[in-house]
Amino acid sequence: MSDVAGVILFLALTLYAVSAGADFGAGFWDLTAGGAARGRRPRALIDHALGPVWEANHVWLIFILVVLWTSFSGAFASIMETLYVPLTVAAVGIVFRGAGFAFGKVSETLTEQRLYGASFAPSSLITPFFLGAVAGGVASGRVPTHAGGDTLTSWVNPTSILGGVLAVVVCAYLAAVFLVAEANRRGLPGLEAYFRTRALAAGLAAGAVALAGIWVLRADSPRLFDRLTGVALPLVVVSGLCGLGALAALWRGAARAGRPLAVVAVASVVGGWGVAQYPFLLGTHLTLRAAASPDATLDIVVAVFVIALVTCVPSLLYLYALDQRGQLDESAR
Repeated sequence: MSDVAGVILFLALTLYAVSAGADFGAGFWDLTAGGAARGRRPRALIDHALGPVWEANHVWLIFILVVLWTSFSGAFASIMETLYVPLTVAAVGIVFRGAGFAFGKVSETLTEQRLYGASFAPSSLITPFFLGAVAGGVASGRVPTHAGGDTLTSWVNPTSILGGVLAVVVCAYLAAVFLVAEANRRGLPGLEAYFRTRALAAGLAAGAVALAGIWVLRADSPRLFDRLTGVALPLVVVSGLCGLGALAALWRGAARAGRPLAVVAVASVVGGWGVAQYPFLLGTHLTLRAAASPDATLDIVVAVFVIALVTCVPSLLYLYALDQRGQLDESAR
C-alpha cells in the first residue's frame, strides 16, 4: 500500500507539473513580452488562454499536499520544517500570481494593469524556481528523516539550483508550445510564429540545462545520477525523444502535434525522478514503507483517489474540452 500511495503522489506531481507548468510558463512570456504596446497582443493571447483553466490546475497541488500529509506524515513534517523558506516563497508567489491575474482582468486603467501585471508575471517565474529548488533538496537527500535539517543549504545547493532553473525553462517551453497551438486554433498566424520561435528557443535551453545537469548530479547527487542513467534511463530517453519530436513538429508548422509530445516529455521527466528516487521518499535514508502511515489510512487515501478519478478528472477534461472548442471565450458569451 505504501508503494500505491507513492505512485499516486508522483502521478499527482506529474499532473501538476504539466498543467500548472504551462500556466507558470505563460507568466514567463508575459514578463518578457516587452512594453505595453509591443506586448499587447501576446499578453492578450496569454490572458485568453489562461482565463478558463488557471485556477483549476491548483487542484493537483492541493491533492499532493493532502496525500503527502496523510500518507507520509513524518516526511511531510520534515519537508515543511526543513524547506519552509522556499515553500513559503512559492506559496506567496502563488497568491500574488493569482491576485495579479484576477484583478488584472477587471482593471480599467493602464496604471492598474501595470501594477497587477507586476504581481502576476514575476511571481510566475519565482514560484516554479522555488518549487524546483524544493524538489532538488528532497531528491539530493538534504531533508533528514526527522525535522532539523539545515534551512539554508537544504535548498541552496547545486541540485536545488539545477531543479529551480530546469523548472523555469521547462515551464517556459511547455507554455510556448501550448500558446503556439492556441494561436493556431484562433487563426492568429503572427502570434503562432511569435511563440513558435520562443518555443524552439526554450526547448533548446531546456535541453542545454538538462545536459549540464548531468555533471551537476554526478558531483552533488551521485545516487540520483546513477539511477537516472540506470533504471530510469528509458524514461529519460523518452523525454528527450519527445522533446525533440515536439520541436521538430513546431519547426514543420504542425502546431497541434507538438503539444502532446511536449506533455509526454515533461511527464517523463517527473516519472524518471520518481523511478530514480524509489524506494526512498527522502534521499537515501527514508523509504516509502518506513515513512508510510498505517494501512488503514492508506486504504482511505486510495479510496479517495479512486473517487477523484471518477469525479474530478472527467470534470477537468470537460473543462479543457470546452476551452479548446472556444466555448469559454469571453467573446463567445
